[in-house]
Amino acid sequence: MLTIHRPLADDSVSVVTEGGRIAALGPYAGLYAAHGDRARVREWAGTLTAGRYEPDAVRLLETFYWPDPREADELGTEPLPAGSAPMTDARWGGSARRGLQRMLGRGVTAVAGPFTRPPVRTAVQRSGVLVGSGAPALAPGGRADFTVLAGDGSCVVTVVGGRLVYRSA
Repeated sequence: MLTIHRPLADDSVSVVTEGGRIAALGPYAGLYAAHGDRARVREWAGTLTAGRYEPDAVRLLETFYWPDPREADELGTEPLPAGSAPMTDARWGGSARRGLQRMLGRGVTAVAGPFTRPPVRTAVQRSGVLVGSGAPALAPGGRADFTVLAGDGSCVVTVVGGRLVYRSA
């Protein structure tokens, strides 16, 4: 299925995705003329750009505990040094998923690695984010990883591998 992602704040770059790939890039009017009759259009209040890269992901996910919301009264909501709570494999996996969700909420689509803790590695793999040395540029034929940022730099939308994985309320 084709989808045209149209940023409303800046019409210089819109993206057509097909599955997990970028089918085309360019101004919305041209993309709509070429694909609009068979594409779904998603409009976002912001500027579309390549996803962000988190170079500190290993430290953030393997040395910090990201509390479960049910633990907020006891532990708060911000990440803590991992020794603050007994860390089983299940806790490492849950913590990594919550940490990744926060990263996706900042527009992160790629992270540094490698990850040595198996539950963390599994969470990263399942999230779909790329592990490597940087976020790929937007290019036709490339993987559909991008973000839409509001004027203040906050993340409106994160797309990883063509999947909408974060949308602000």
